Amino acid sequence: MTDTLTPVLSANWNQERSWTLKAYEAGGGYQALRTALTMEPDALISLVKDEGLRGRGGAGFPTGMKWSFIPQDNPKPKYLVVNADEAEPGTCKDIPLMMASPHTLVEGIIISCRAIRAEKAFVYIRGEVLHVIRRLRAAVREAYEAGHLGQNIHGSGQNLDLVIHAGAGAYICGEETALLDSLEGRRGQPRLRPPFPAVEGLYASPTVVNNVESIASVPSIISGGTGWFSSMGTDKSKGYTLFSLSGHVAKPGQYEAPLGITLRELLELGGGMREGSELKFWTPGGSSTPLLTAEHLDVPLDYESVGAVGSMLGTKAIQVFDQTTSVVRAVLRWTEFYKHESCGKCTPCREGTWWMTQTLTRMNAGQGQEGDIELLLDLCDNLLGRSFCALGDGATSPVMSAIKYFRDEFEACLTTPTAELFPPSKSTLFAKEVAR
Repeated sequence: MTDTLTPVLSANWNQERSWTLKAYEAGGGYQALRTALTMEPDALISLVKDEGLRGRGGAGFPTGMKWSFIPQDNPKPKYLVVNADEAEPGTCKDIPLMMASPHTLVEGIIISCRAIRAEKAFVYIRGEVLHVIRRLRAAVREAYEAGHLGQNIHGSGQNLDLVIHAGAGAYICGEETALLDSLEGRRGQPRLRPPFPAVEGLYASPTVVNNVESIASVPSIISGGTGWFSSMGTDKSKGYTLFSLSGHVAKPGQYEAPLGITLRELLELGGGMREGSELKFWTPGGSSTPLLTAEHLDVPLDYESVGAVGSMLGTKAIQVFDQTTSVVRAVLRWTEFYKHESCGKCTPCREGTWWMTQTLTRMNAGQGQEGDIELLLDLCDNLLGRSFCALGDGATSPVMSAIKYFRDEFEACLTTPTAELFPPSKSTLFAKEVAR
């Protein structure tokens, strides 16, 4: 089963001082940049487009196509903005990538900027992860000193300045237009589109916004050449990716594998469920994606297959829950998060998440009222597709899917608190503590 793993982004994570320029170049780092500097920008875009790299931040939009939307006849400067504002509950892939191998991201940024003809790039990173910010800034400093950044990079005529910008920790700034407003010094709130960032993004100039993993995948595509990246994955979801496996599993962590692997295979790689646990429900791409159950163990984890069963691959943040978990309590915790992180710009999201939280809190306490389940579904219906950005849609996903698969549990919570339905004594972890 270990042959299923395809360590590319994570290949050097176990090396000594892997985050340094010396260690990165010893493993072939920045060779892809030198190759890219001999290629025309349009050829770089075509290669990334033909290899089928799709955005790794959630939506799965083709990266090369996104680059090609930049109007090169626009006299304004072009910008690349890397979205490192990782905040989706359960998502934990970008931070370890930047910690273990920041130069992979830096090299990807330089190549991507050559492709879209940008001379200024930004990494928008969460302000709470100070250790990652320091490491990334140290890598940028090393890249400048080595001539990988700055003016006339390696005599190619390409110029590039890279800025590491620390955000203030707002989940809404993971939405690309809210991120751009925050980067400009404004309050982080989504913009009305059109115009889209490719036409009027940062400082009203053509801008590409990509996720960390998307950009970090670019050097390997250049090094691998035609057909290498696309030889992995499925027909429409090509390549490898980082799956964040967490929850009630024996060995949680990052598993880099081709798209199309199943949860059953990932669980085998992760040592299976923890002792005494049985799979109850799981999220394929973070808390904003509809829940799936044990009947979906063999669904290929690619964009099309997961979508066909009513969910989304999202950020590949796979959270696994066993039979000791109350689905009502889990959904309440997620809904509380979305209520807190709503920017308040639009009424459906601001009010809808508040009312969902109130209703779920009442049900969690066993004080539900007849019609509460229908009320939750009605709230979701009024929120889905009516909010200013995708935060509102994401907030409805766990609620609607949980009711779909576990309606009987919601009905039980109308009269019985979840603390009684799922007491600590039912937990396998509790049993181990007692045995000690």
